[in-house]
Amino acid sequence: MDQIIEFFKHLINPEWIIQNGGFYLILAIIFAETGLFIGFFLPGDSLLFIAGIYGEMLGESFFNMPLVVIMTLIAITGVLGNIVGYWFGRKSGPILFKRKDTFFFKKKHLWQAKEVYDKYGGGAIFVARFLPVVRTFAPIVAGIVGMERKKFMFWNIIGSFSWVFSMMLAGHYLDKAFPTLKNHLEWIIIIIVVITTLPVAIKFIFGKTTIHSHFDEFGNPIEAPVKEKEEEIKS
Repeated sequence: MDQIIEFFKHLINPEWIIQNGGFYLILAIIFAETGLFIGFFLPGDSLLFIAGIYGEMLGESFFNMPLVVIMTLIAITGVLGNIVGYWFGRKSGPILFKRKDTFFFKKKHLWQAKEVYDKYGGGAIFVARFLPVVRTFAPIVAGIVGMERKKFMFWNIIGSFSWVFSMMLAGHYLDKAFPTLKNHLEWIIIIIVVITTLPVAIKFIFGKTTIHSHFDEFGNPIEAPVKEKEEEIKS
């Protein structure tokens, strides 16, 4: 049991992941965090940033591939992860709203992702890429609400490549500008985690949601959303 707990501790340590698991473990974590609801706790943003810092080492460990190839493969993995999440949402969406909360699954995360979807529409898939936890559940919610496949794939691809390339290039070039950056990885991870999770935490703690006024605990609509009501009144 202690070994399992220790392993999970390592899974949220980006530096350990890169030094011990290498490129293949990075792919597995990005896939899980972007499409499997059990991967919501994994360190996507900080992992990509530090992967950019160690980009040359990753390339050497993977057939001496250049950084652009490494980033492309990771981005494609993110696309595939979202496709799995979307498919899962299409097939088992209603069941998720009846599922009891566990350590790996919280219905509140579905509601968070639904709020982002309602606010940004199709672009929610893009926006969610840069929001921890939400990016795990956004494709699942897109599947649940029946988002058009072509629209989903467009925002899925754009979002994944933008997220991966921006985070990894930031780490890569900052390391070039500040060679001692590797000596302060603990602080970098903390800063990235705070910056990326703070908006989600503030919204969750202090934000008000109207979702529960439109859907019951099983995800079934109770009443027409406000926008639909306004259109009915105008007509």
